[in-house]
Amino acid sequence: MTDLQTSPVAAWDVIAAQYDEHVAPGESDLAEAALRIAALHPGDTFLDVAAGTGGLSLPAARLGAKVLATDWSPKMIDRFTARVAAEGLDAEGRVMDCHALVLPDDSFDVCGSQFGVMLVPDQAQALREMVRVTKPGGRILIVAYGNPDEFEALHFFVSAAQAVVPGFEGPPEDEPLLEFQVADPAVLRGRLLEAGLHDVTVDTGHQERVTVKSGRQLWDWTLGGNPIPGNLVAGLTRHQRDDIIQVLDAMLRERAVHTLTAPINIATGTK
Repeated sequence: MTDLQTSPVAAWDVIAAQYDEHVAPGESDLAEAALRIAALHPGDTFLDVAAGTGGLSLPAARLGAKVLATDWSPKMIDRFTARVAAEGLDAEGRVMDCHALVLPDDSFDVCGSQFGVMLVPDQAQALREMVRVTKPGGRILIVAYGNPDEFEALHFFVSAAQAVVPGFEGPPEDEPLLEFQVADPAVLRGRLLEAGLHDVTVDTGHQERVTVKSGRQLWDWTLGGNPIPGNLVAGLTRHQRDDIIQVLDAMLRERAVHTLTAPINIATGTK
């Protein structure tokens, strides 16, 4: 399972277009709520770490912050840069590994990551880097998934796969997916404290809401979010994949509302 979760940069490049089309547009409401919690102000310098195509940094730039978005995937940054140019925003994108940020100490008023640092294998190091480049008195913002038992889209996806391929195991219970490594609010709070922050709070009163009208949309959203789901289904045939999408269609038709939810932890701390 560890091999399935540790994806090379090329794997993120492969899903960049899918992420930009199917995942990032639905993140803006949650990002705006998180940025309010972090008290981001117009004119603040803001660093987005593991930014993807800008789910957090684009809303920050629209609020008037001076934004630098970083990601280790060049294709993700290309997509971010194109959106910045189209909107005329005050933002820059750079390819950078979150474990070793090529940035000076004490540079940013707010440093954030939405669904980014939650996925990296050495999260403690990434958090230390975020703290290092934040100004004294500045704030760190982390948006990550909460309890996986309440992640509806994941359970839809796994159930559909098991209906088509009875031997499909999905994520193992004894080794949680990387995206759930700080699902426990106490673990998330502890990691931020260990990184050197104080006044750490974890707000658990938020949800991700994904509205899908077809099995294909849910499939694209799931595989576009990060490389792990793609790795899980890599051994399936084209016919099996098509059958899973049909099962997802049927599951969604049986559900009166096509909005799937997942619990979210929004954590902030002060350097």
